[in-house]
Amino acid sequence: MRNFTITTYIVVVFLLVTGKLCGQMVIQHPLLGEGFSRWEKACASDAFNSYEVIFHFTQAELTASTQFVLELSDNTGDFSSPEILHTSAVGAITASPGKVSVAMPITVSGEGYKIRVRSIGPDATSSPSDAFPAYYKIHNETFTINKSQPTGVFCAGGSYLLTIDNPGEPGNNSPLQFSSLTFNWYKETGPDTKDFIATAPSLEVTTPGTYFVETNYGSCSLGVITSDSNRVTITEAVSVGSSSITSSLGNPYCASLGSTTLTTVSANTYQWYIDGVEISGATEQTYVTDQSGKYSVNITLNGCSTSASIDLDANLFTSSIDVEVSPAVNLIPASGALEVNITDTASSPTYEWYLNGNLITGANGSSFDITEIGSYKAVVSQTVGCESSKEFLFEVTETFPNVEKIPNLISPNGDGTNDTWVIPKTYVSGTNTEVILVSSQGEIVLQTKDYQNNWPQDDLSFKAVNPVYYYIIITEDNKTRKGSITVVK
Repeated sequence: MRNFTITTYIVVVFLLVTGKLCGQMVIQHPLLGEGFSRWEKACASDAFNSYEVIFHFTQAELTASTQFVLELSDNTGDFSSPEILHTSAVGAITASPGKVSVAMPITVSGEGYKIRVRSIGPDATSSPSDAFPAYYKIHNETFTINKSQPTGVFCAGGSYLLTIDNPGEPGNNSPLQFSSLTFNWYKETGPDTKDFIATAPSLEVTTPGTYFVETNYGSCSLGVITSDSNRVTITEAVSVGSSSITSSLGNPYCASLGSTTLTTVSANTYQWYIDGVEISGATEQTYVTDQSGKYSVNITLNGCSTSASIDLDANLFTSSIDVEVSPAVNLIPASGALEVNITDTASSPTYEWYLNGNLITGANGSSFDITEIGSYKAVVSQTVGCESSKEFLFEVTETFPNVEKIPNLISPNGDGTNDTWVIPKTYVSGTNTEVILVSSQGEIVLQTKDYQNNWPQDDLSFKAVNPVYYYIIITEDNKTRKGSITVVK
């Protein structure tokens, strides 16, 4: 309960009785329910999502056209971009205190949310409510890690990577399908005790023990049903010694001099990878290559396994391009030209630009103005010292079409008509508008402030005839549009 001085109490009572403060309505900070409906945290789910908010105001300023808007801060209590929880109908609230039941958005995840109340006609804004934790338990069941295997082994000096299965064994509803979730890893210290290890989608284990992971719902993590994994016991095996990879030509090395030989420690078996992808047939102690990349090798010896890696650089210069590389798509702006720039550290560089596989005559600078749609390739080459090249592939298409209405029906059947959800230009990339799409099961399938009129990019899994999705569009000035989309084929 708040402590008020006598002077403050008299002022508050005077305002509530007279309804005057220089002719303005006064709204007290909202209360999170009262009595048995009092709540201190919002642990929302599909099963329950209703929270009463109570607010007192000076009734003398109330008019027949007054509306009240309840706004939710971000998880730090900041109202720079509030989310509207409820807008009362004109004249619906006729007396103080106002009582409104609100539902938490499915995106809430944090410990410091606040609610405030605004009135319209007359205009006034309350101070924020007390801070409260809020989480939407979009995933609330057990799931599997380590492919449901209860044990794992790592070599001394090595590690064992625990990951959440996605999708994993049949019947495993992986929480990784929900991009908004984070995860807390723990090590068991007793039958009912545990030590927090890290917040991450995976865990590299270097100490023996029994490990598991929980979906991070903060203050809402406790409950009868918890979103946690099976337990995995990790043990340490005999070491294969110091595991490392060396390059015969050094690192970085000049690819124009030929291939380099990667070598690891002597062991029983080997499997080489590049950028996490297994290299077919690469099962020897050495591997010969002339390509840059992150190389790794899995090694086993007497039942023990470990791994080593090296970031191999076959180019002695760096370069970047200021457009999105494939498979992303870039748009020609309304001004009629897309300026593309290459930045590099190459010695005596040369530049080549290609459109649909054909060299563009006269395009030999580090910048190029694009006015045609198509598939582009830019190549920058170092011509002094270690001669080498890097290339960038990117796609360019037309500006967003200027449609007038938000469609509620799409047919992604590949016929070139109505294949994607195309919305007005005022909501697409460059307008700082947030676009959220939610399935009928409550799964967020899209959440972006850079919508490219390209959903769905992949084939949708039809579990029902003509599935329905729901959209929420929040503009930069916090105006919200909501509706549904029916998908047909």
